[in-house]
Amino acid sequence: MAEDAAAAGEAEIAMEEKKGGMSGKKLVLFVVLPLLLVSGGGAAAFFLGALDGLLGKEPAPEVAALDPAASQAAGEGVFFDLQEMLVNLNTGGRKTHYLKISVSLEVGSNDDVLQLQRVMPRIVDSFQVYLRELRIEDLHGSAGLQRLREELLLRVNSAAQPTVVRDVLFREMLVQ
Repeated sequence: MAEDAAAAGEAEIAMEEKKGGMSGKKLVLFVVLPLLLVSGGGAAAFFLGALDGLLGKEPAPEVAALDPAASQAAGEGVFFDLQEMLVNLNTGGRKTHYLKISVSLEVGSNDDVLQLQRVMPRIVDSFQVYLRELRIEDLHGSAGLQRLREELLLRVNSAAQPTVVRDVLFREMLVQ
């Protein structure tokens, strides 16, 4: 019986060799894998924007008011230092944490500084209300600081209308 099984196994091997087709492993290795790599690379190039020139897409127009570098190139900025603020952070009943922050505001001219001085109580109130609602987790990492900068910029521009503040710069920040 062992001889019959061995003979049958040898016959199957001989039949497979005569077929001459690709085995499943070879098919995956030489056909499917290269197709996946090429299509994946094409998709990555498309989503990263490397194919925009070939596809005829035009770059998005730049908005100078939102880009601090473009604003700086348009004219020299004037910096106005706000008074130092000390607020307690929202801790939800846990240990009290404080935020001590000093910021400078970048505006276009000295006339804008005079306008900011006129509405300073409104600006400080807007900052205080926002800062008191922050949690310590909101200030972690560079992403947290960038969100804080953007939110303060929105609030100061809202409070100082029609004066436009270009940027909020952190001079000092201490979380305790």
